Amino acid sequence: MKAEQQRLPRFAVLIDADNTSPQIADGLFEEVAKFGEASVRRIYGDFSSPQLRSWIEILQKHAIDPYQQFAYTKGKNASDIGLVIDAMDLLHSGRFDGFCLVSSDSDFTRLASRLREQGADVYGFGTQKTPESFRQACRRFIYTENLLPEAVAAGADAASKSNSLRPPSDAIPILQKAVSQIESEDGWVMLGPVGKQILNLFSDFDVRSYGLSKLSDLVRKTGAFDIEKLDGGNMRMRAKPGGSAKGKK
Repeated sequence: MKAEQQRLPRFAVLIDADNTSPQIADGLFEEVAKFGEASVRRIYGDFSSPQLRSWIEILQKHAIDPYQQFAYTKGKNASDIGLVIDAMDLLHSGRFDGFCLVSSDSDFTRLASRLREQGADVYGFGTQKTPESFRQACRRFIYTENLLPEAVAAGADAASKSNSLRPPSDAIPILQKAVSQIESEDGWVMLGPVGKQILNLFSDFDVRSYGLSKLSDLVRKTGAFDIEKLDGGNMRMRAKPGGSAKGKK
């Protein structure tokens, strides 16, 4: 009974190989481990295609089960259909607390919505070019640029990671909105509730998108807020008087 209570939430990780780089595999499963157990790991694609050959080595390392989907008709994505069918089968099995849909394809928007309607948590993983409809259909959406290893090989992926970073000033409106929705008599609010409210409002918010690892660092970098540590280690913040700070680059 005790072991059952301590079990992490069970997630089915379903990967669209046609729209996902194998370089994010390590970061992907590290991210999933933060909120649950990757009980099912499946990837869908036509692995007879040269474009997906780089996935073969990754499959064994992370115990991912490949689901071969031959492209019988040009222009039709059999992988998408196979992933959707399996997701619904897994949902109705009643064995999972949530799903991780790994794709940048907006075709999975309705699937994400349907899974959530049934009470399952849905975490989306895709590039920053992923359409907003899919991003907002997920409880959380994590950009795969933030999952690339620190020492990515020089080339397209390294450039993608660098170019995807946003200036801290872009986070000012997000922080202001979250702070405004938390009750306060003197303008000071605790940092923890601010972080939770941001995720409620913006499913794709991630401090790593600004090149940082902590929300407190991002708050400081914007230059638009006062932030201080209290006894016990908790932190609080408030908008600076005037609110005219433009943020630091």
